[in-house]
Amino acid sequence: MNCPVRDSIMPRPRHVAVNGVIIPRDVIARETQNHPSGTPIKAWTEAARSLVVRELLLQEAKQLGVRAAPLNDEASRRETEDEASIRALIEREIVIPAADADSCRRYYEMNRKRFVSQDIYCAAHILFAANAEEAQAYTAARELARAVLTELERAPDRFADLARLHSACPSASQGGNLGQIVRGQTTPEFERAMMALSPGTLTREPVPTRYGFHVIRLDRKIEGRQLPFEAVADRIAGYLTESARRRAIAQYIARLVSRAEIAGIEMPGSAEHRVN
Repeated sequence: MNCPVRDSIMPRPRHVAVNGVIIPRDVIARETQNHPSGTPIKAWTEAARSLVVRELLLQEAKQLGVRAAPLNDEASRRETEDEASIRALIEREIVIPAADADSCRRYYEMNRKRFVSQDIYCAAHILFAANAEEAQAYTAARELARAVLTELERAPDRFADLARLHSACPSASQGGNLGQIVRGQTTPEFERAMMALSPGTLTREPVPTRYGFHVIRLDRKIEGRQLPFEAVADRIAGYLTESARRRAIAQYIARLVSRAEIAGIEMPGSAEHRVN
């Protein structure tokens, strides 16, 4: 019996070919693991398109007599012969101009907000370790954290002593001092609570994270500053050159697609399309 739900979400096998060269269906099926998507049909389509592009590049390399010895990458992974041929083809056929100083300067001036150093937070905390799955211990840790907060409201200069006494974090030996922190270095819950504080203040309630409960004090905030062009010029040049490279490769592939006979999959720019 056919299942209408299954039929609606699973891709039907297609006959995919590039200039008469068939791409086997099982090869497309294996390639889908490299193209995660919301639905199987979308993953299958992206996998098929990727393999069509690969076949086009290999056919072009063969026609032009382009070959190259496989290289090893930084992780000592060796290229296949096909990968080496595609790399050599792109190196030969696509000219990618390096970004010049004027282009880099214009990009910097148009995107100054992208080149600001991160805010730096100097903070301290007291961690009351707790596992949310252990209800009784979890509640006890929260109540102890609240009691310590009450004590700190009365005697804020006792923070370091109470951190050494109660904190389950290695920072306890430094009185809870975490040093300088930037965005992304702590859990999202901790980060939000810390960034909401004014220098010299404590969280009003213990902050729950996967580690337990935190009492957090913000000591200082150092505002991010505009980075000078000279400090980011190399980064901008690399970005612009890589962007130009991607555009040039996309345009080259589009030209190959436009003059190829592709069956079984729709490719933007294809001159002919048949579903068999």
